[in-house]
Amino acid sequence: MASDKTEPRLTVDLPVRIWGLNAEGRVFSQSARAQNITSDGALISGVETELKVGDVIGVQCDENKTRCSVIWAMNAGSIKKNQIGVKLVTQECPWQHYLPLDGATVGFSASNRRRFYRHKISLPLELRDQRVNAPLRINATDVSANGCYVESMQPLPLGTVLQVDLWLDSEHIKVTAVVRTCDPGVGNGIEFTGMPADTKQRMQSYLEAIDPQMGVSSASNSN
Repeated sequence: MASDKTEPRLTVDLPVRIWGLNAEGRVFSQSARAQNITSDGALISGVETELKVGDVIGVQCDENKTRCSVIWAMNAGSIKKNQIGVKLVTQECPWQHYLPLDGATVGFSASNRRRFYRHKISLPLELRDQRVNAPLRINATDVSANGCYVESMQPLPLGTVLQVDLWLDSEHIKVTAVVRTCDPGVGNGIEFTGMPADTKQRMQSYLEAIDPQMGVSSASNSN
């Protein structure tokens, strides 16, 4: 018998807008935060109005809109106000581009680390937050073909979608990425989500060529 697999929830802190009818039948519209997401639902906090199970509301993330059904609701206290769990009632997932690509794991998995060893080298990158398109030139300090770590006193929020430009000698690589970890005052772990398999292999070969000892020692430690 096939087992049902539960899709892992991705922890984020995304601004969203929600609207609809509250428990008293009055129209509401407000800003809130999606704090974990999957391809078919989310946990939304900061809800100022009272909603009940079965209510259908509109949800907007960036420019994308959809309709969701409330599957649970609770009072989370004065700071987080009400929290609700919602399930999409249409096939339009408004936060789809914040999720891993098909079949990808959330974050840097153990299998990814074994396949693509990290190299503690300085690699110049140019990052652009897709929502504001402001370039940030920075050096990655821990790099593999799956992603990197960048040090910053003001790290980007979890779930931020980025465009990354990097150079392997004369080859210019442009790839989409997502912020997977946020260490306040320290930096971000970034996963490359839009890099083709052949480009990943070329990048890893490049890293191993300029930092061969790291690849050898990592391989020995993994055995």
